[in-house]
Amino acid sequence: MEAKLCSSTKKRIDNDSGAVKFLCPNCSKHEIVRSTFARQNAIKYVCPACEFTGPN
Repeated sequence: MEAKLCSSTKKRIDNDSGAVKFLCPNCSKHEIVRSTFARQNAIKYVCPACEFTGPN
């Protein structure tokens, strides 16, 4: 099983209980992974499928 990486920071989220995974809110084609750190600091992510940028 491949380790999940934060879409923003590219760090592993293995033991991050506050991390979330969701489909891109724009295209629903790619899974976005957000670490607790990225969420708390509102670090931007970009969907590789449609180039949607969040959080807005």
